[in-house]
Amino acid sequence: MQAQTSGRTRSVATIPADPEAELMPGVRWGRPEWVPSAAFWAFMVGRASEPVDGFVGREVSLAHEIGFCLLGGYGITAEVNHAVHRALAADGIFEPGRRPGADEIEALLRRPVRIGERSVRYRFPKQRAGRLADALTLIETDPPPSSDALAFRRHLMRLPGVGPKTASWVTRNWLGSDEVAILDIHIIRAGLLIGLFERPIRLPRDYEALERRFLQFCVALDAKPSLVDAVMWRAMRNIGRGPV
Repeated sequence: MQAQTSGRTRSVATIPADPEAELMPGVRWGRPEWVPSAAFWAFMVGRASEPVDGFVGREVSLAHEIGFCLLGGYGITAEVNHAVHRALAADGIFEPGRRPGADEIEALLRRPVRIGERSVRYRFPKQRAGRLADALTLIETDPPPSSDALAFRRHLMRLPGVGPKTASWVTRNWLGSDEVAILDIHIIRAGLLIGLFERPIRLPRDYEALERRFLQFCVALDAKPSLVDAVMWRAMRNIGRGPV
């Protein structure tokens, strides 16, 4: 399949002749109009630009990036995540050498933020404040190695409250690595629907096995994992929860 993206044609995947054929073991190819299917994701990736969701910005510090990823995740919408991160950044929480305490961060997280016309309160001020305070201190006293993406991720997983998904999120954003996958609930739902993943799934135990399957899927699509998971995340978020 080829798709026109920003004035250029990009190869995404070779279309199997039979929509019932498998793109890879367990994953039927389908058709682009079958939502979702492997062919649908190939089509969506083919018309997408480079991912922007989930990035703070290439020019910011590791403290900013870890702060953004620790503040997000389960139960926190992307809009609230961005708003709360901006509020903490404006207060200098992520400045080098600042090392704020948990009480200071919690007080800031308890302030409502504006999302459009609404005033919204952050859901987990005490829990995330403690994790963030510890993380900001530890990355200054024992910074992760940046020459190896997987070693970088393992190092981050030593931080309180940082599991494989959050560590992968930071690794992807900070190092620009496609050796890891950000497997949140939206990506896992998409994988279940196309047969890429199988139940039962237990996280974090099964994270690396799911990640291997996801990266193999990206190879089969001839597409960057960072683009595939960004496209899946955006589409599945818009589709809604559904029956999975």
